[in-house]
Amino acid sequence: MSPASRPLPPNLERIVRRFQQITEPKRRYEYLLWFAKRVPVLPETEQVTANQVPGCVSQVYIKADLHDGKVTFRGTSDAQITKGLAGLLIEGLNGLTPDEILQLTPDFIQQTGLDVSLTPSRSNGFYNIFRFMQAQVATFQSANASSLN
Repeated sequence: MSPASRPLPPNLERIVRRFQQITEPKRRYEYLLWFAKRVPVLPETEQVTANQVPGCVSQVYIKADLHDGKVTFRGTSDAQITKGLAGLLIEGLNGLTPDEILQLTPDFIQQTGLDVSLTPSRSNGFYNIFRFMQAQVATFQSANASSLN
């Protein structure tokens, strides 16, 4: 099965479907900003270079943790739209296994309709945040593989 034909995880599928029901761009942004309010808090002590998403115009920090084989993310950003994008990803990916996250591709953003209303720098930011989250999760797999040897 190709990555494009894989079904989205339930939380992400629900988010995408909700965006698809919204026809007005302004309402899409309002929904995106709703995610910004729901981002699990990342304390300032964890807003360090290792948790900073590279390549974003805004300051974005994401931290992944692994508990009982499931990933949880926390984050923050100094820009509300970017924080909303991070929040959308956090809500959509929290509770998944590292394998499930690593198998995803970011093209589901096109299904939300956000890709056409985001500025190029914000769209790029979305992809950078997504890839950064996957890179953090990949370290869990590396650590797990190392502990098995």
